[in-house]
Amino acid sequence: MDDDVAAFVARARIRDCLVRLARGEDRRDAGLIRSCWWPDARYDYGVQAGDFPDYLAWVVPGSDAIANTQHLLGQSHIELAGDKARVETHILSYHRVDMGGGDQDMVIGGRYLDVLEERSGEWRIAHRIMLYDWSSDWGKAADWSKGLMGLPFAADRHAGRAQDDPSVAFFAEAAA
Repeated sequence: MDDDVAAFVARARIRDCLVRLARGEDRRDAGLIRSCWWPDARYDYGVQAGDFPDYLAWVVPGSDAIANTQHLLGQSHIELAGDKARVETHILSYHRVDMGGGDQDMVIGGRYLDVLEERSGEWRIAHRIMLYDWSSDWGKAADWSKGLMGLPFAADRHAGRAQDDPSVAFFAEAAA
């Protein structure tokens, strides 16, 4: 039974790491991102590959052409082997991209293939490969200054911004 509990806790910590990283990428929060990768980690996203410092410099501050992103994580298949784990996580990533003629909304469906390692009781990514299963260009992005479905916003609710997202203040209140 103790092995089952240890495996349950390891899987929960691995999922927490992946969720924290998705938030860090969407908010372009270098501190959150660092908490999810080992400093000697490697990555390969197909369009960019290298070591963790390269990855961090790519994601933070990120491209000025990408105003916001949203990474939605699906199921994770986790195979534990001592202090290592191989994890496949399904992902949908949304990107609002300035293509030069106005913002476009794009969505990518794919999977992360991660090797995570536990060091001193902490699980982090040691290696990541991104697989792309499909992508879709949703066309011209909505103009939030006009509200939503004909109704104006009474407050700042059109979030999803990489920078200055209202969720940062929301969590900061809890920490204060």
